[in-house]
Amino acid sequence: MRKVKSYILILVSLMLIFTVGCGDDRPSINVFNWGDYIDTDVIKEFEEEFGIKVNYSTYETNEDMYIRLKQGGSSYDVVIPSDYMIERMIREGMLSKLNKDNIPNLSNVDEAFLNLDYDPDNDYSVPYMWGTVGIIYNKTMVDEPVDSWDILWDEKYDDQIIMLNSQRDSLAVALKRLGYSMNTRDVVELEEARDELIKQRPLVYAYLGDQVKYTMIGGEAAIAVVWSGDAVAMIRENPDLEFAIPKEGTNLWFDSMVIPNSAKNKEGAEAFINFMARPDIAARNTEYIGYSTPITEAIEMLPDYIRNSKVAYPDPEDIKNTEIFKDPADIVEVYDRIWTEIHSN
Repeated sequence: MRKVKSYILILVSLMLIFTVGCGDDRPSINVFNWGDYIDTDVIKEFEEEFGIKVNYSTYETNEDMYIRLKQGGSSYDVVIPSDYMIERMIREGMLSKLNKDNIPNLSNVDEAFLNLDYDPDNDYSVPYMWGTVGIIYNKTMVDEPVDSWDILWDEKYDDQIIMLNSQRDSLAVALKRLGYSMNTRDVVELEEARDELIKQRPLVYAYLGDQVKYTMIGGEAAIAVVWSGDAVAMIRENPDLEFAIPKEGTNLWFDSMVIPNSAKNKEGAEAFINFMARPDIAARNTEYIGYSTPITEAIEMLPDYIRNSKVAYPDPEDIKNTEIFKDPADIVEVYDRIWTEIHSN
């Protein structure tokens, strides 16, 4: 019996040695991104080409991401926030300046997406995707023109309306409907927008994030507020869906790749950012997720149905009445209070 036990112990020890010896000892980076916002095959290709393992995790809103980074306890090498959040993170010293020598593919980015107000010299960010916010609707359920945010308050669509589970986007919808700037600092205007969203709540099927795609594709609701890239993907799956930018105006947004100042592998992060800005990779990525790439050469590589889509690449006339979000740092407590009050009613 002792011999049997000895053999078992030897076998277990050998197994442990083998397991440790065969562990993944590659360098790694931690990437933190929105849900459903990358082609996972692109990640695999990066790992194979650079010998760097990618630990990938997701969040639903800019605010969720910001809180996670502020709380610490997790280290991320690449994060992909939106314009106003990048502005805030730069101001708070949360981001590391990029070594642009390691990111030569920055030159592939269309000049229209460079040097914007949230990062004037692109010292901290490289554009990833861009788009608008609008209304997607099911033509078999909606038989009237969709050209205004007003339809989201129409009682005819009781329990058929989906709003974005996003503080900035949902408040922006109400503000634009009221004729106000989505960047207003006026507390009275913000509280008017709050009251409108509270009035709307009984009509709302749900406040959703990534799940809005599957809900609308499945015909479970008639109308939803969505980001344009999600609209492209939804229309591809369900031709009964159509997208509209309301006449009152909307948000023109930009998501960019950044490196937190707590990153453990900055060079690996810069290699990843440079890889994602390569035209062939950018084209594959945008074809998969449906969002609009800022890489000019990548657009030419896209299938006709995406390249010629007015949802993904609207005419200048269609986006003339848009605003880019600004960081609401001076009134963020007001935003948080109002958002809580909307959801507590």
